[in-house]
Amino acid sequence: MLVMKNNSDAALIVLHEIYGINRHMETVCERFFRQGYDVFCPDLTNVGKVFDYSQEEEAYRHFMKNVGFESAALKAKQVIMKIRDRYRYLFVLGFSIGATTAWLLSGDCSACDGLVGYYGSRIRDFLHIDPKYPVLLIFPEEEKSFSVKELAGSLIRSNVETKVLRGKHGFSDPFNKNFNEKSCADAAELTDAFFEKIKGKI
Repeated sequence: MLVMKNNSDAALIVLHEIYGINRHMETVCERFFRQGYDVFCPDLTNVGKVFDYSQEEEAYRHFMKNVGFESAALKAKQVIMKIRDRYRYLFVLGFSIGATTAWLLSGDCSACDGLVGYYGSRIRDFLHIDPKYPVLLIFPEEEKSFSVKELAGSLIRSNVETKVLRGKHGFSDPFNKNFNEKSCADAAELTDAFFEKIKGKI
């Protein structure tokens, strides 16, 4: 697990993509660490290594066969429950399979204060979940295997907000071929505002 501490009153759990704790996840953690958060990024892959982008299919197969969303959510929940009492605020930020994992967690664990999920495409398999705290889900306008518009429409809940930004899956990752600089910046701004609003600073 990657841990960065500021002795803050706010913690952020970062849930990574299928590749593991790669350069992109490290960059995300560093950004929030610089903002003053204590940051925790557990390794959900259970292999102790990082998959390369060229190993996308292998990484996805490994996660689905050897880990799975329920197991990943349990692992994230264990981290959350271990640190919850130390913080006034506790947020979750997930990317891709990490976003879907966080979505599962939101229906089971009420210990968090808010969740932001980037391109959690498999959320479409768990539409029955009703989050116990505010959720912001950010999607790209283009996904290969489903209609983003239909999924966003299926996620209407009193405490769930959805945003659709230009680009493809992975648009916020500067090391990914689908990187979209403007959408990345827009998503970061939405994320920061969402957390700050919960903290009562906006």
